[in-house]
Amino acid sequence: MPWIDPEEANRAEATPDSAQPGEIRIAEISNPDTLNLYSLVLSAADITHRIRIHSNTRMEIFVAHPLQEKALDEIAAYAFENDDRPELEKKEVAFAPTFRAMAPLLIGGLVLMYGVTGDWQPQSSWFVKGAGDSSAILHDFQFYRLVTPLTLHADIVHLLSNCILGVFLLHFFFHLTGNGIGLAAVLTTAATANLLNVAIHGPGHLFVGFSTATFSVIGMLCTISFAGKSPGFRLNFLMPIMAGLALLALLGSSGERTDLGGHLFGLLCGLIAGNLVRLPLFTSLRTSFILQSLLGIASFLVIWGCWLVAATQ
Repeated sequence: MPWIDPEEANRAEATPDSAQPGEIRIAEISNPDTLNLYSLVLSAADITHRIRIHSNTRMEIFVAHPLQEKALDEIAAYAFENDDRPELEKKEVAFAPTFRAMAPLLIGGLVLMYGVTGDWQPQSSWFVKGAGDSSAILHDFQFYRLVTPLTLHADIVHLLSNCILGVFLLHFFFHLTGNGIGLAAVLTTAATANLLNVAIHGPGHLFVGFSTATFSVIGMLCTISFAGKSPGFRLNFLMPIMAGLALLALLGSSGERTDLGGHLFGLLCGLIAGNLVRLPLFTSLRTSFILQSLLGIASFLVIWGCWLVAATQ
């Protein structure tokens, strides 16, 4: 049965760990209902434990050292069976990027770029120098063409289809990863997808458009959705992938100038890259203003640098 220290119920300590000799804290909880559930689970398993209440939003559970593993196993088993994630020492921290308009800013940049370049014309210097050209990439090693096509669009319909879908996807994606990490991830996965697409098509393949990046974002969101689920095989693993493939079939597999390969490789690269959220340091890294700023600036510099190289060719 639990023992609640009555003198500590209305007093919060500044020290992070209030364990007594011979015991260890197994959970820090912010919800009284969760506290009651965990206490019942431990009591049902005949695990003696102590509850310390600092405030209505901060409560702790302690057990003797020899009972730590058993107590954690009991709570984890209950949480798994009831699809509830326990608050065991590591609480999820709410996150939102400092600048929340990165998605509209990025899409606005694509619109402005289209206003300058216009439709895809064979004689347009923008498309001659910046369009994706597998022959130039494979034979002349013009790898900047893996990036510059992302900023070009064949016509207004092509532009609008990417902008309307992209602004919503990017908004949610940046909200999960932060602007800098998100921009770097989108740029890296899209460029990698273009490279794979070029390698598969061989010489003679031309391509433009932000859609490869859009599908990489879809892939990353699919994986991120799965990464937050409990371990074990569940339908939650297949549903995001099937949703991504459905979007690919619906939005990315028809049209005269549709680059199905770019869309498919964008989706696949995104599904793989989305695993970055599984990195142990990801939660702390995304809160780093310096890291986010450096990656964001670096991403824009890469795009600018690729166009600078293209202009000199």
